[in-house]
Amino acid sequence: MKEYIVARQKKVDEALEGFLPKPSVKPKTIHKAMRYSIFAGGKRLRPILCIAAAECCGGQQAESMPLACAVECIHTYSLIHDDLPCMDDDDLRRGVPTSHKVFGEAIAVLAGDALLTFAFELAAQVPGWPRYSLKDIVRELAVASGSRHLIAGQVVDLESEGRRVSLPLLRFIHESKTAALLCSSIRLGAMSANATPAQLESLSGFGKALGLAFQVIDDILDVTQTSEALGKSAGKDLIAEKATYPSVVGLERSRKVARNLTEEAHASLKPFGQKAEVLHGLADYLLAREY
Repeated sequence: MKEYIVARQKKVDEALEGFLPKPSVKPKTIHKAMRYSIFAGGKRLRPILCIAAAECCGGQQAESMPLACAVECIHTYSLIHDDLPCMDDDDLRRGVPTSHKVFGEAIAVLAGDALLTFAFELAAQVPGWPRYSLKDIVRELAVASGSRHLIAGQVVDLESEGRRVSLPLLRFIHESKTAALLCSSIRLGAMSANATPAQLESLSGFGKALGLAFQVIDDILDVTQTSEALGKSAGKDLIAEKATYPSVVGLERSRKVARNLTEEAHASLKPFGQKAEVLHGLADYLLAREY
């Protein structure tokens, strides 16, 4: 999987380099800030899953790439805002100083806003497909990143700091803040391949389970790894009294939850047979990751 991931990361980075406004475009500050966070060394997990889902359904990388990059722009915007002093107040992201530490809070906010907006500019490039119109694509992105999912998760996460949180509420936070956009990455890839309704449903199940497993693993890594390994401040969730799986159910049960969710993700791919080999590999790779 390492070779597959590295190869796709390179392709995504090349596409983002071509899509994003150059740092020389006025006003230079905002375009430098946008590029700073985009090219700060992200794993490109969401765009890779988007491309892999398209390939699983017989689609082409070129067809899914604008959507893969759009999702990465939304993800990066969410990280910029998440790190702001008024949110999680972090100084380190992807192994480098956070946007507001380099450009100041105002430009960081605007860089996040610009990346979110640019994502829809990218999505508007696709022609749509027989089963999925441009309207369907735009709605998929908007709902995943809006007040019922990504933003909903951030709001409840902030409101839950320092409070005892139930497991259902914790699951809601993680499904909204992390799993929804990850799942949409997979769904958008499938849409770009004109997937059948049955294929889209199976990949949606895969994305929901994988997205939640990914965040549970993130919670585990926050208390078991160093800042150097993670590229962000380790132990921050504990200090901020965040609602996490280890804090609610303990470390060992959290590991079991992650394994069970990964198995659930694998089971969702059964209808694809060998065509889902890469997605199976990515699910296992993410379960075993250490950063």
